[in-house]
Amino acid sequence: MPESRPKSFSRSRAGATPVYSLYGEEGQAPALDGLHLESIAERSRLHNWEIQPHRHGALVQLLLIERGRVLVRMDEDERELRAPALVWVPALAVHGFRFAPETEGLVVTLDQGRLRDLLDHLPDLLESLAEPRLVPLERGATVTRALFAVGHGLREDYAGAAAWRGPALDHAVALLATQAARFGAAEPATHAAGEGRALQHLARYREQVERHYRRQPPVAELAAPLGITPTQLNRLCRRHLHCSALAVLHQRVLLEAKRELGYTNLMVRQIADGLGFADPAYFTRFFLKHTGRAPTDWREHGGGR
Repeated sequence: MPESRPKSFSRSRAGATPVYSLYGEEGQAPALDGLHLESIAERSRLHNWEIQPHRHGALVQLLLIERGRVLVRMDEDERELRAPALVWVPALAVHGFRFAPETEGLVVTLDQGRLRDLLDHLPDLLESLAEPRLVPLERGATVTRALFAVGHGLREDYAGAAAWRGPALDHAVALLATQAARFGAAEPATHAAGEGRALQHLARYREQVERHYRRQPPVAELAAPLGITPTQLNRLCRRHLHCSALAVLHQRVLLEAKRELGYTNLMVRQIADGLGFADPAYFTRFFLKHTGRAPTDWREHGGGR
């Protein structure tokens, strides 16, 4: 039977590009360990094999396409790839996919903070991963077989509970990201100059948040190294991330609070102190406002797990 081909995207509709954690899950936080794996079919089949253009505020994605075809929208460019292929999507890149029915492969979604932790000793590698990759692979080549072997092993460890699962996941993710970085970057996106600068400012703002969120400094302090005013930063965040600059900081603080409540034995007052809250009662009000539950209740009932 001849292989079906994906149709082209319908062009942009009115309104801003959606910002998701995972596609179709607007407003939800990423997994607490910063890693999510699923097959291409698991989500795409639910949407008639089409993932409309959207962006992720703080997540990167790697797609390993093993069988089938896909039309990739990356910013304003479209390109068709036939398996085997690799797609790397950096944070904030507008991207969408139209898969031929029954396309097979793996989608790895990774919190940008976890990627930074894994590769912080390799700043040039991290910098190269700020660019998208759309890479056709040579079927049967050693590097292609190795990539898919790592991907299959990662999926088994992700679904399992074997000893040293965490280090095994980190090792596999670092291997896949390193290999993605080795491939040439995609053609530069056709952003207007101003749009490109805006996304650079947002990426640098997220870096500032990641470095300093435990102090919860004023937005003006975080904006200063970017060379823009807090008002300009707020405008950029609302336009591209659909929230204020302060909300970006609060989302990061909240994620860390959930991680420490879920995966440590620290007392609530210790977590509050470590996240820059002057008093535990203020931390409790903050957590309640954003989750609808007190920290102790969230911990006792398993949180978001």
